[in-house]
Amino acid sequence: MYAATAPLTGESAPISSLFVFMNNIEVEVRSFITKKQHEKLLDFFKQQAKLIKEDHQETFYFDCQQDLRIQKNNFFSKIWMKKGKIHDNHREEIEIKFNRDEFEKLEELFLSLGLKVQIKWFRKRFEFRWEDITVCLDFTKGYGYIIELERMASAANKEKEYENLKQKLESLNIEITPKEEFDKKFLYYKKNWKSLIKD
Repeated sequence: MYAATAPLTGESAPISSLFVFMNNIEVEVRSFITKKQHEKLLDFFKQQAKLIKEDHQETFYFDCQQDLRIQKNNFFSKIWMKKGKIHDNHREEIEIKFNRDEFEKLEELFLSLGLKVQIKWFRKRFEFRWEDITVCLDFTKGYGYIIELERMASAANKEKEYENLKQKLESLNIEITPKEEFDKKFLYYKKNWKSLIKD
């Protein structure tokens, strides 16, 4: 997702005010699901939503103060940073896209700056457009199956969008996984990912 740039012309409002209304914050709800639920939801969305893409993603998290990542997928590579804490319900995102074959150069760049790869993720994703919501059905090797509903929002309406997404997830008979459970699973994967991704 991209942080939008607001045009400033004439008697514009202060920049700080404009940022309140920019849709540069990712709002999402997510839950762990079973393989059977994943299969049922995949069938449902293939019938009731528009398939945007089927993707294989390789994502590296770096060991630094910010949530800094690089990713290679079926279409491109990118540098990707999320502000705030991992698993927060709404986070500002910054992305810069590159050609897919430049992924190794991106890794080399950050390694040259003294950063280390902290975690590697290998994910298969189905992305749908369901009404005005982005839906992702994921399987991440060594981590599990996840459904994620997402919208971009402004700082002014992020809480409202979160409540709307909660209702849509509940309409699928899926309970939101508590943030604490995601944090616990993340810390376990962070410590053991090298063994968990082995075949």
